Amino acid sequence: MRCLRNPCASRFDYLLIESSGISEPMPVAATFAFARDDGATLGDLARLDTMVTVVDAASFLPELARGDELTQRGLDQYENDERTVSHLLMDQIEFADVIVVNKLDLVDTASADLLRAALSRLNPAARVVSADRGRVPVGEVLGTARFDLERAQQAPGWVRELNGDHVPETEEYGISSTVFRSATPFHPGRLWSFVTEELDSGAYGQVLRSKGFFTLASRSHVTGLWSQAGSVVRFEPYCARDTDSPHVQELVFIGTQLNAARLRAALTECLMQEDEAQPATDPFPAWDAYGFDELCAHEHNPLPTVAGH
Repeated sequence: MRCLRNPCASRFDYLLIESSGISEPMPVAATFAFARDDGATLGDLARLDTMVTVVDAASFLPELARGDELTQRGLDQYENDERTVSHLLMDQIEFADVIVVNKLDLVDTASADLLRAALSRLNPAARVVSADRGRVPVGEVLGTARFDLERAQQAPGWVRELNGDHVPETEEYGISSTVFRSATPFHPGRLWSFVTEELDSGAYGQVLRSKGFFTLASRSHVTGLWSQAGSVVRFEPYCARDTDSPHVQELVFIGTQLNAARLRAALTECLMQEDEAQPATDPFPAWDAYGFDELCAHEHNPLPTVAGH
């Protein structure tokens, strides 16, 4: 961060703030925009210059696959903290301006190349920098002017893939992506079986990240948000939908050695078939705990616009 006002600038060139390993980056960045009672903000005194995430080369991919909850590690920060390590890692990667890859001496060259390719695919806008025993050129992390809040919110790898902004150079390392779209709702039973029994089985390659929007036939008035990181998948209500509008299935999958055709075929089999009876059961967790049923009854919220679609 570069201080802008003279009283600060005369004393400091930069301030380096180190967050804990389980902090979420968005609230940290938003702190600069929060106004006090007098209207002043931290952003009036300092400019947020760069958001940096450090990746442990040896443990990142294994941790992503493990899917432990923070409570299992004794790292939960508040009551009913349901966050997982894998989703927290993904949030930090997708929000970063610079990703520093450390402990490369603990992995072989092929593993290091695969990791760099995966990080570049997950966040194509971030600069991936290699560190030698924690040492990195200062100019790579200070005074870069890379931080842009709007870009950070709107352009993680999965959004860019939905927009068709591919990163083909990562394919040589086996990192690829595929997008699934349909105007037909999912059958809740078949989709639940696919997610719980097949998605993490390796049958379609190793899916590192999948995210997007989906609709269940049993909840046709709600568009859901699908978010998978490693072995953990979350489904949450996103917005109420107009029942006269087309159903929304728009999901992107990013991973290693993906069998895109097989994955899309499996998802197609999870869709409702023509003239198929309404499902009698729905194994997905109830969404009324989010207070969403009342929202669905009273208003319709449009999905965010995805460029080109």
